[in-house]
Amino acid sequence: MSDSKKMTSSRKNHLKSLLLQIAQGILEAETQQLAEAKEEYLAQNCPSLSLPGSMEELQLLVRKMHQTIEKVDEERYDTEAKVAKTNKEIDDLKLKVVDLKGKFKKPALKKVRMSADQMLQALLGSKHKVNLDLRANLKQVKKEVKEESGDTVGDWRKNIEDKAGMDGRKKMFEGAEA
Repeated sequence: MSDSKKMTSSRKNHLKSLLLQIAQGILEAETQQLAEAKEEYLAQNCPSLSLPGSMEELQLLVRKMHQTIEKVDEERYDTEAKVAKTNKEIDDLKLKVVDLKGKFKKPALKKVRMSADQMLQALLGSKHKVNLDLRANLKQVKKEVKEESGDTVGDWRKNIEDKAGMDGRKKMFEGAEA
């Protein structure tokens, strides 16, 4: 980089002061415009107050003012209710957007060493005393002893011979239907 492109500190300070002066002028103009707009609004909506001399006229004026205050209060309440409802809808929609984006950080799960008894006790609560003895829960199964004899060898050969040919196939289908 060349030194000619760098700005001196005095030049920077001078530019900053100019920017601040311009910004201050803009702010003053905005406040003046707001004051003028307020005066104009008050002139249109709030006529100058002329206090009547008699007591009856004063009471009438107070009643009118009270009625206008009630109207304005009702409008304010309705507007606040609408704003609250809209804000709630906006919050719900924001939550839906976050849900649809799915940018949730999954927490790192810690490894926990628990026995099956401890897990069931944690799930079911302390009321249920659970003892997970797997061998006690197993069913007793009796083994059937099949007698093997020489007849079985002859049986399967005979069975194959019976099913061979068209007659055997016909018997198979008839046997399946019956």
